[in-house]
Amino acid sequence: MFVTELGREKLRTVFGEAAERYDRCRPGYPAELFDDLGTIGPRSRVLEIGCGTGQATLSLARLGCAIVAVELSTDMAAIARQHLVGFPTAQVVVSAFEDWTLPAAGFDIVLSATAFHWLDLAVRTSKAADALCPGGTLAVISTHHIAGGTESFFAEVQECYERFDPTTPPGLRLSASGDVPTDSTEIDESRRFGPVQFRRYEWEQTYSTHEYIDLLLTYSGHRAMPPAQQTGLLNCISNLIDTGYGGRITKRYMTQLATAHRTS
Repeated sequence: MFVTELGREKLRTVFGEAAERYDRCRPGYPAELFDDLGTIGPRSRVLEIGCGTGQATLSLARLGCAIVAVELSTDMAAIARQHLVGFPTAQVVVSAFEDWTLPAAGFDIVLSATAFHWLDLAVRTSKAADALCPGGTLAVISTHHIAGGTESFFAEVQECYERFDPTTPPGLRLSASGDVPTDSTEIDESRRFGPVQFRRYEWEQTYSTHEYIDLLLTYSGHRAMPPAQQTGLLNCISNLIDTGYGGRITKRYMTQLATAHRTS
């Protein structure tokens, strides 16, 4: 979906409107991903951009990292702080990353989990590089819904989207994991980092009808729909899960970790 600058600014604020639901419904990240970050532990200084309610932050805190987490939403930051009680080396700052003043001391890792794409394209990569110590690591985590799980449901549900969301391409189908492209163009063209390495982790999660509708209401595109269209879409999806799939469906995810080391 093409998103204008104005649209990006609007959509990235809607997550805070449903902070408790986001914390309850959004899945976390595979444990092995944090192992693959390399030498990370009590001596590591980590800047997390867009921590949300702290799913990744808590994993980093348990490793003993000293964390500064920058979060746009006051409500999400409040929940993240609740999760981080007992971890005095983790702090949460409410700010847009683009506006936040970098501290004098550099970080060993700058990490953004499912948030980097919401940042201003003109700022995000260069400012992330500025925040790092020489040789430090930029880690960008993205989550993709891929083919698998209850495949027939995700094919059938497109009829609901085509009926209630006119922007839905007809006949849209999920991509296989191997067909999801890796793209290092932005980081390469910044000339601030070495080669980008990609790692992928596939996993599945099963949802009841209520749980899946709750999950959908954490997605910016669903939340931004006009109320009548949103209600029609969610009712259509609920009915399909209840009548066609016994009230439960399984979704297959692919989490991708892209890392690169600062060179200049």
